[in-house]
Amino acid sequence: MKAHEVVMAWVTDELASGRLHVGDHLPSERTLAETLGISRSSVRETMRVLESLGTIRTSTGSGPRSGTIITAAPEQALTLALNLQLATRQVDHHHIFETRLLLETWAAEHSDPAFGDWESAERLLDFMDDELLPVEDFLPLDAEFHVVLSRAADNPLISTLMDALRLSIADHTLALAHAIPEWATTSRRLRREHRDIFTALREGDREVAAERIQAHIRGYYFETSAAGEAAGNLGAPATGAE
Repeated sequence: MKAHEVVMAWVTDELASGRLHVGDHLPSERTLAETLGISRSSVRETMRVLESLGTIRTSTGSGPRSGTIITAAPEQALTLALNLQLATRQVDHHHIFETRLLLETWAAEHSDPAFGDWESAERLLDFMDDELLPVEDFLPLDAEFHVVLSRAADNPLISTLMDALRLSIADHTLALAHAIPEWATTSRRLRREHRDIFTALREGDREVAAERIQAHIRGYYFETSAAGEAAGNLGAPATGAE
């Protein structure tokens, strides 16, 4: 086993056994190197990999938030993987659309009002109701709203995948939104559809919520497809996250 694999295996085993938890500090590089019988340079390189994957956070200085802390933010690793897929054109506009339909329809069909964070969702809706809100500010709120709604299905992997997806396609989402000729009209429709989806989910009407989400995603997909094609930027590998 390579040195970095030794460190990765140790961290994984410690988390799985419960000896380490999210928020705990990892031992120092020297202690890890001595414990695992590898060089400090190997430990240091593995720490860089783990930090890029969102597994740990390293901070200098003193105090309880300094040092190397377990964060376990899997959406960061998934975002990196998705970014590579997008950059190499292995994933395109339609693939993202199909994935969103799959994830969000499933989340709606398996949602439970008892698990919904309706206060956060409604606060996002209120922010988006500002008609003077620039599209650059509207879209991140919009994407976060969809992620918050998905948590009502009580499946953290679905929400993590959606979160990673929204981070990966943010730039292209904005480019497509800018290509829409009448963004003010589109945003009004999106706000209305968001409210309708929110109401159905909060009231526990899964079937209606799933139908509204599908219509919502499809409608925006076709609109952005047409706008992107007209603007000549549909070749970019992602879709809007309305």
